[in-house]
Amino acid sequence: MADTDVHAVAVVHKEAFPRQSESLEWISCNYKAYPRIQYFVAESQGQIVGYIEWLQKSGLRKEVILELEQMAVAPSFQGKGIGRSLIQKSLPLISQQVAERRASLKHVIVTTRADNHAQRLYASTLNATVEATISNLYSADEVVMIARNILVEDNNKIVPGPSDQLI
Repeated sequence: MADTDVHAVAVVHKEAFPRQSESLEWISCNYKAYPRIQYFVAESQGQIVGYIEWLQKSGLRKEVILELEQMAVAPSFQGKGIGRSLIQKSLPLISQQVAERRASLKHVIVTTRADNHAQRLYASTLNATVEATISNLYSADEVVMIARNILVEDNNKIVPGPSDQLI
């Protein structure tokens, strides 16, 4: 995402999240928080039709915990694989940036409404699983999903790493 994309991303935000307000202010302030927050955009015929926002949690650590803080696709472009593409193309870029500062990607956290069909996308692209449900957090129940021990292979394929969970 570039400075010139902020307004177009705010339009997508407003369309995708009608319960939220002040889209331009929200996108602008988060965009300025680089490198903690990073945006990537999806375009179709020169028009921004989607974005993804990644957030590094709890400082710039050697083992990075990323949050897929927000992702949106303009309603008229949903169901075309744009969300999947945003994850698959941006996460390797983040992983490479993390590696350049001699750190590694550990886990990815995603929170979303319990009734959001995007849970299937997060499960299939990141191998994220629901860890908790929080009742009535924003506008409904919210689930916390975690993709543990994420690896990005040389061919930029995202794969789950070995589990560190006790069974």
